[in-house]
Amino acid sequence: MNIFKRIAGHIYFFAGMVFFVLTMLIVLIPAGIALLFEEPVRARIIHPTYKIWMSIFLPLVGCPVRRKGKQYFKPGENYVVVVNHNSLVDIPVSTPWIPGPNKTLAKAEMARTPLFGIIYKAGSILVQREDDQSRKESFTKMQQTLKMGLHLCLYPEGTRNKTSEPLQEFFDGAFIAAIRAQKPIMPAVIMGTREILPMKPKFWARPKTIRYHFLEPIPTAGLSMSDRHALKEKVHKLMKDYILAHA
Repeated sequence: MNIFKRIAGHIYFFAGMVFFVLTMLIVLIPAGIALLFEEPVRARIIHPTYKIWMSIFLPLVGCPVRRKGKQYFKPGENYVVVVNHNSLVDIPVSTPWIPGPNKTLAKAEMARTPLFGIIYKAGSILVQREDDQSRKESFTKMQQTLKMGLHLCLYPEGTRNKTSEPLQEFFDGAFIAAIRAQKPIMPAVIMGTREILPMKPKFWARPKTIRYHFLEPIPTAGLSMSDRHALKEKVHKLMKDYILAHA
């Protein structure tokens, strides 16, 4: 990377962060109000708020989102949406662009971040991954979320993909949740975010169009826990093949 591109990327990163914080201060108001309500009312306030925010912020920083496959979301149905995870940019893309109110599973420690923690908490099911009791409670809350008719958005890789592979191996959690609730799995693929905010160099970014594609849902009706591994592998292969074909 030449010196001019490196400097431009650092300037873009810090300018984007300043703009993010300034717009976030406005969103704190409806996020704080949403926290006064229980679910599913909270999600129904938060989802359109975050969608409007990101519909303004991302295009203005040169990263518009292009969705495909929205027609797979059927009226009156809710889904366990499983999304690949390449970058921190995935977070403001994955849940706002799901068609309808939804909750995501998120690390509890992030909720302690000043100001941003309010926004983070309002849209998430918080879990302390090292705490067995917290993980059990998160499964209960995920089932409650699905019973309320909300979508559940999960990253089955568990963490950002720092490898050269299109996908890391999946954990079982999303598939257990879907089978328990007998809700369809909606595979979803986000492309372009790794190029926007790569691992290296630090504090460097670039503008790029983000592609967010929903794939045909996979039903879980009639499946049992013994089917979770086969379901996981089926979804992993489907998403990996799609990324390889469309990258």
